[in-house]
Amino acid sequence: MKRIRIISGGTMFSAELNDSLTASGIAEILPLKGRAIRWGKEIYFPIPFSAEPEDPQTVVCSGDLAYWPPGRAFCIFWGTTPASLDNDEIRPASEVNIVGRIVSGLGLLEQELVNSGDPVVIEPESDD
Repeated sequence: MKRIRIISGGTMFSAELNDSLTASGIAEILPLKGRAIRWGKEIYFPIPFSAEPEDPQTVVCSGDLAYWPPGRAFCIFWGTTPASLDNDEIRPASEVNIVGRIVSGLGLLEQELVNSGDPVVIEPESDD
C-alpha cells in the first residue's frame, strides 16, 4: 500500500493506493493535478495515464478510489451517483478499476466542500 494525500476544496484527505497494476502505474506518475468534475457524490478528473480494465467493478463503496478506463480519469466516490439504482448503491458511469481507499477525511466530502472546477492535487504522503 502506498500512502497518498488528496488536496481539494481547501481540505486534505489521506488515502492508500492498493497493490493493483493500475494503482502502481498511477503511483509512478504522482503528483497529479487537475480540475474536479462532480457527478453526484463522485469527483473525477482526467489524468495522463491509460490502463485496461483490471478486475472491473460496476458498484463501489464509499471512500473508494478508482480509475475509469473509458475516460482515463481518477475517481473518488462517497455516495450515490446519477447511475445509482437506489439510495444505498454507489454506481460509476461504467466499470472502474479500484485503486485505493480514503483512510481519513471522508466525512469532509459529505460537507460538499469540493465542487466542479476546484483544483485537485494527488501526491505521495510525506513522513513530515
